[in-house]
Amino acid sequence: MLGRRIAHPPSTNFDDNFPIPAAKRLKRLDSTNDSRWSPEDGYDASPKLIARPKEIADSEDESDEEEDQVPHASQTELESALPPIKTDKEAIAEYEATRAAEAGLELHGRLGQRDWVEGKSSIYIDAFFLALDTVLDEESHLFDEAEMAVFQKWRDLSYEGQYLYVVLNRTPDFSKCLKILMLKNKPRYVRLFLRKTAAWHRINRLKYYNDIADLNTAVDELFQIYRLPAATATERTAPGEAEPPKDTTLANSFAFADSSTDHINNLEEASSLLMLEELKTIAKEAKVQGKTKSELLRALRRTSERQGGLGWSGLKRSDTEGSVKSEQSLDFDGDTGLPNGLSTNRDSYFVRKILATTGPCIRLSSAPFKLFERVHLVFYRSTEWTEKSLTTIILARISRRNFPDYIVSRSTNIFPSRSVLLEFEASIRTQFAVDDILEFNGTVTKDGLLKVKEIFEEVYPRWLTILTEEQHKADRVYENGEGAYLRRFSPAWVYTRIIHKGTSVLGRFKEHKREHQLLTELLNQHLFHAARRGAWYQRKALLEEHYMWALSPCEDRTEEAQKKHWKRIALRTCEDGLQDRECHFIYHHDLQKRIVKLERQLKVAKRHQHDFGHVRLARPVERTVEGILVEREQRSSSRNGGRNSSDTSRTRRGAKTIWLDPLEDNGECTVEAMCLSHYRSQGWKGYHSEGGIIRTLFGYLFYDIIFTYIPNVFQTPFQTCPLDLHTDAFYPSRFSEINARLNELSNGQGVEILKRTHAEHEERRTCVVGIDWGFEITDLVEIVGCFKGEALATICKVMAQEYQQRGGGIPDLFLWDKERGEVMFAEVKSENDRLSDTQRLWINVLSGAGVRVELCNAVAREVVVR
Repeated sequence: MLGRRIAHPPSTNFDDNFPIPAAKRLKRLDSTNDSRWSPEDGYDASPKLIARPKEIADSEDESDEEEDQVPHASQTELESALPPIKTDKEAIAEYEATRAAEAGLELHGRLGQRDWVEGKSSIYIDAFFLALDTVLDEESHLFDEAEMAVFQKWRDLSYEGQYLYVVLNRTPDFSKCLKILMLKNKPRYVRLFLRKTAAWHRINRLKYYNDIADLNTAVDELFQIYRLPAATATERTAPGEAEPPKDTTLANSFAFADSSTDHINNLEEASSLLMLEELKTIAKEAKVQGKTKSELLRALRRTSERQGGLGWSGLKRSDTEGSVKSEQSLDFDGDTGLPNGLSTNRDSYFVRKILATTGPCIRLSSAPFKLFERVHLVFYRSTEWTEKSLTTIILARISRRNFPDYIVSRSTNIFPSRSVLLEFEASIRTQFAVDDILEFNGTVTKDGLLKVKEIFEEVYPRWLTILTEEQHKADRVYENGEGAYLRRFSPAWVYTRIIHKGTSVLGRFKEHKREHQLLTELLNQHLFHAARRGAWYQRKALLEEHYMWALSPCEDRTEEAQKKHWKRIALRTCEDGLQDRECHFIYHHDLQKRIVKLERQLKVAKRHQHDFGHVRLARPVERTVEGILVEREQRSSSRNGGRNSSDTSRTRRGAKTIWLDPLEDNGECTVEAMCLSHYRSQGWKGYHSEGGIIRTLFGYLFYDIIFTYIPNVFQTPFQTCPLDLHTDAFYPSRFSEINARLNELSNGQGVEILKRTHAEHEERRTCVVGIDWGFEITDLVEIVGCFKGEALATICKVMAQEYQQRGGGIPDLFLWDKERGEVMFAEVKSENDRLSDTQRLWINVLSGAGVRVELCNAVAREVVVR
């Protein structure tokens, strides 16, 4: 029995073949060149019963399921805890007005007194120094002699050299919200260290004239080579990584920036410097064709292979002053006629043409680049940075807002030693390698799975070792709840995620016994990734129900008895999951369903069966709302003769649609607003809030618990929430307080708590995450009064356990009827639309809590062309 192959039951949905369907194509972010949006456009976050934008997203919210997969601009925990910062022209003007025209103040004087002088101090430089000074003052033990020497050389740079180094870290814009940061004569925000390597920049296009008077001197300063003392710290390798990536460690000497003359030696890298039109010009001269940059590059490579002996004579360049200067800047080898550092390979001819077109270029050197990345990892307590990372704290300081009162506590021992910090960095790189194979490159191949398994086998012994060390600290060093957030910066936190990924790979290889062992070990530890415990219970129970009976000793049991034995074990696993306080509520429904099925298969006596009748899910009621759809007349150019023709086609799925609101004189509105008017006509009050009401109620009802003192989660005085709110450490760190509040809500004390919080903070409009002071207090009181206590407690528990993940997927419309004492959620869907996984989850949570949910299908009874 132990040696034969076991077929996978249909209920497991297991595919024996390694190839899986190609990954769903991600929905792209909106273009930054959207002509309908301008920096002057304001953003009104206050809720409205009826809203009428010019063009409205369909009820699919531009395909909700795909939206969940959009790689939104991520925020660090610190950024998500800070208030939103105005960044339009008026805000920047207001900021500039706060700077006094006085010189001679050091960093803290400028930050505290808001004194600034253009050309002598920059908010970007100040923010950079703020991070560096804070880290070196409190955690200098994480850096060796050579690295400290680099920091000193950075301090010795001129202001212009420092400013150029900082602005070179910017990246192309990736969302409309950054458009407002690119105002004329204003430096862009920077996006530090988010990429593997720095990008090349053309020196002749670095025109930051406001702050850099002598660009050539600043560039030469960054090109200068400095000697370094020998490093005394020994570097050790980390599991899953044989050695650190190339050029990320300091040698005997370094420069802050690299020159294209010395470092660009292949066509692919050189072509990245060109705009598409410039590449087309070179391609035209080489008589090659292609529509895209990649096609042109491939064509140039093929040409260079055939014409490996081409000389410089074919190069034609304009005689502009810039061209002459750029040509003179290239240092050519006397024998080969090529720039120094380039060999006579097949690409050299086109590399030479490209460098002559672009002129000299600059990029930040990799080793000091990664060193400053480490500084910001320590300062921001995060592995990600965005455009706001360097300036978010300073902007929060001058925003003149009212922040909650709490105790600021910044830990200085988040990384106890340099070796732990380096291992944490290495573990992040290893995690990225695993994710790159499993998630970012389409269909996973067998070789890819084998590579992940190899990494997993290397990480596993080290994971067990650190797990023991962290458990010792949890038992004897940390007080209750103190270490929960800090553990996110342990290599074991990253390794646990890799082990989790490894279990799925073992399942693909049908090594279910080993997979079951790992799931047991993952559940036996309570330190890392508590949010995944429900999924581990589910998978473990599935293995026990379907596979383990054939992979374990029978002990004189018949095959049927063996199956029943393991089904009883699966039943206990599900019961353990329901009793585990760290198993999140969203997993309870599936565990309950499996319990009911197992008890039926085992023929458990009725009196001993579990009764989950109080949480049985009610199917959402489907409602059809008819309205008038507005179609825009589109004029398309005909190919035969160039004549214009009118075309009015139905809006495609996911595109923006416009409807007419019958309650507002047939004004144009969103599909959600049209459906909301339908409910209003039936006596309901409501908002199209998409979770705004739920987040506001959670902020009101849990205000004091959110700002309860927990070490290390309040790093600055300008936070709107603790750093761990968006992590799985929030709930277990405040388990007693949260459950006590949930009991109060179940007992009907919600209105009292709501009024108390409003009375204490509404006048000051305290900046608190989730709370929108635009909602009328009378409406909020009515809403809480209409909620059943148990239902409100259930929703708040889900938010407390997974605040970040459960912010999306909440039905579009929130409705209540004071007379009937009832609340209802309505998810608006258009024709041929379907629910996303996150929306189904929230519908299950709401219906399981006894809250009414409707699916509102918008149908056009008439189409108007305008």
